[in-house]
Parts: sequence; C-alpha cells; structure tokens
Amino acid sequence: MRSLLMTPFRLFREDKPLRNTVILFVLTTLFYAMGATLRLVEELSLFWPLNAVMAGVFARHTFLNRLNNYVVCYVAMVLYDGLTTNWGTASFIINFSNIVFILTFALLVQRDKRRPKRATALANTLKMFNYCLLASVLCACFGAVGSSGIDSQTFWPLFADWFSEQFSTGVLVLPCMLALSWPGVTKPFHVQHLLQHLLPVVALAFSVGISVLIGGVGSLAFPLPALIWCAVRYSLLMTALLTLVTGAAEIMLMANSIINIAVGSHLQTPDMFSARLGIATMAICPIMVSVSVSSINALMRQVSLRADFDFLTQVYSRSGLYEALRKLEEARMPRNHLTVMLLDIDYFKSINDNYGHECGDKVLTSFARKVQQVVGEQGKVARMGGEEFAVLAMTQDATAAMALAENIRLAIEQHRFRWRSQTLSITVSIGLSNGMADSWQLTETFNSLLNEADKSLYRSKKGGRNRTSAQEPSSESESAADSLPGSVAN
Repeated sequence: MRSLLMTPFRLFREDKPLRNTVILFVLTTLFYAMGATLRLVEELSLFWPLNAVMAGVFARHTFLNRLNNYVVCYVAMVLYDGLTTNWGTASFIINFSNIVFILTFALLVQRDKRRPKRATALANTLKMFNYCLLASVLCACFGAVGSSGIDSQTFWPLFADWFSEQFSTGVLVLPCMLALSWPGVTKPFHVQHLLQHLLPVVALAFSVGISVLIGGVGSLAFPLPALIWCAVRYSLLMTALLTLVTGAAEIMLMANSIINIAVGSHLQTPDMFSARLGIATMAICPIMVSVSVSSINALMRQVSLRADFDFLTQVYSRSGLYEALRKLEEARMPRNHLTVMLLDIDYFKSINDNYGHECGDKVLTSFARKVQQVVGEQGKVARMGGEEFAVLAMTQDATAAMALAENIRLAIEQHRFRWRSQTLSITVSIGLSNGMADSWQLTETFNSLLNEADKSLYRSKKGGRNRTSAQEPSSESESAADSLPGSVAN
C-alpha cells in the first residue's frame, strides 16, 4: 500500500480454503460471544455485531460466498448456543435468522459488483442502507418466530425488537466493514496542528456528555453536528468508526438509564425500538456527508489533474508546469543550475496536411513520451501549445544542459514513428537557456530563461532546423558546445 508496507496483509485468501474456514469459525464464535455478553433479561441482545460483521466479510470477499462457508458460520453459532444456553430447537431457528441477514446483505452487494455499470458512491451508500433494511426485516421475521419459544412476548413486539436491533447495528457496523482497509503509513501530524485535528473528536465526546446530563429523547441527536464535523474533516473509514463508537455508546448508556429517555418510568420495548431507529437514522447522516465530501474531493483532484496535465500527451500543461514550480519553491530546495528548453517539431503542419490530424495527434503523443523518456527524473516536460514543448531540468552546468538537449534531439531524429502501415521520421528544433536559480524565485527565473530559450529556438529554426541553439555561453561551456554535433551557441 505504501513503501513501508510492501506486502498488504490479507486475512482471507482465495487459494487457502481451509484457512478461510478456520478464520470464519473463529470470527463467528468471537462476535457471537461478544453479543451474548450484552443480552438483556429477555434473552435478546442489546447490541449484536455478529451479523453485520460477517455480512461485511462476505460482501467484501466474493470467493467466500459458497454454501460451505455459510454452513461453517451457522454451525459455530449453534455450537455456541448449545454450550451456553438451553434454548434447544429454538436455537436452530434463531441462528438461521442470523444467516438470513448475512446472506441477504452479502448477495445483494455481490450482485451490484457483477453489474458492468457502476453507480456513484452516494448511490451505493443509499443501496447499502436499503439492503441493510431488507436484511433486517427478513432476519426479524425468522428471529421473532424462533424467540417466541423462549420469550413470553407475542410476535410483533419480538419482531420490533429484532428489527430495530439488527437495523441499528447494521447501519453502525457495515460502513466500517465496507470501508475498512489495512492501515498503511500516514504522515505524522505536526504538534501545533494536533489539537486542531482532534477538535471534532473532542466536540463529539462533549456532545455525548451533554446527552447524559440533559437526558430525554432529543438528547440522542446531540452528537449529530459533531459527527457531521467529523465527516467533513476525516476519512470515510474514520467517520464510520466514530459513528459506530458513538451509536454503540448511546445504546449502552440508554439501556442502562445513564441517558434517561424514559423520564419517570423504566425503559420499555417500544422506547428501545424508537431509540434504536433514531440512532440508526442519525448514523446515516455523517456517512452520507462523508461519502459526498469524498466524491467532491475526488472530483476536485480529477479536475486539478486535467488542468495540470495535457489531455492528449499526458505531460504537464503550461499551467501544470507553473504549479510544479510553485511546489518546488515551497520545498525550499538549495540553489540549483536551472535549464529551460523550448522544443518545436519541425514541419509538423505537413504531417497534419499529408496524414490527417489523427496521425498528428499520434505523433505528438509519441514525441512527448520519447522526450520524457530521455529527460527521466532529471526534469519535467510540458506541452506549451500546438507542437511546442518545454523542458525544465536541474543540470550540473551549461555543458550538461547542452548534452541533455542534444540527447533529446538525437533521440527524436533516430526514432521511427509508426502510423498504420507507414513509418515517419521527424526532427526537432531546440532553444536552450540555463542559469543559477534560488528556490524562492524559481518561477521568476524560469520566465526569464523561457524568454531567452524562445529567442534561441528562433535561431535554431532560422539556422536550418534540427539543431540546438543556446544563449551566449561562457568560455568553459563554449568549447563543450562546439564539440557536440548539431549544436549552435550564439
């Protein structure tokens, strides 16, 4: 993922079916035990992460969607119940309802992955909530039937309890599961920026504390502004994790009457149903905001990329080259010898006239690629307009600058451009200018050198083309320039 993480860790591997089976069994048992420790007096769980976690696992890994893997999960659930409860046959129905949630959500997500037309991130997020809703309804139907054998309540209260728990937990957990990636190396925060970066989290913790102090049904919505602030400032994964922690904390605090929403009476099942759905609805908002912000940022990066790079040749555009110079100025590099070249393809108009503009575009693309190949990491190549290109390079001295320009000229002269069944040869005229530049005035120096390179390019064209011309050199570089064929020092 990054330089310090050469081989990304993968929990599941398609070529390791036995390992996958063991991991699925362990994960199912682990999260089943976690949910079992949070069971209420009525035997139903307060917070049941298992279904959402496993649904996310199966949704992320297409190769896991096989009957035997679902059977492994089901067996793990039944075995755990058999060892820890006396539910008997009711356990088979209750755990089948868990599989229904996992299977429904995973298959719906996998179906979308197989479709050739991809929806937007926002549409996919809306689908996730819809799929979670459908999976919760189906799960609640089976769960309510199975629970009636171990609970004195009728079908509809049980259905409401099952549905609200499954939906609220799914909405909180599944965004984390689908956005989860193995952590790489991130840039460290500067100390002076750390507090500013943590302000949304501080505000979130403060809003939960206010919910405890004030109480009432409305207090469950107090963290929402802070969560939306987190959605704007942090990544989708971080937002999903903070939303999960906040939602789970509110459910726990509410169930233990630390957040008192049933003023003057004990918490009843209808209160729990309403509160869970309210928390689930609240959890949707920051996720939607985070997805929207991510989409906007991606669009802005794409627009910026298109502005900085020439669409046809994939080298820098004129504006992109100046942006690169600005970044170099901010980097405060030491004083360097700056070389600027202007390149113009000789008689390019005849290529368009004789072979068409499609051929001309192909030649421009190949030309830019060849120049970039010669320049390499030493500098940057930009298309200034039409068939005119610029090269910005850091060279050791004027002699090295002239040698680089001649390498470019000769590489183009010797290269054969293929167009359909024909082979084309082209040449390039180069105007060269170079000088010392301080990092904080690179743009100013570049503009000055670019003007001199333009004059040198004019001399190359006037002198017969297919040559490199430079401004009046020093005595040291003059002898070196004279020794290079095709070079002209004016």
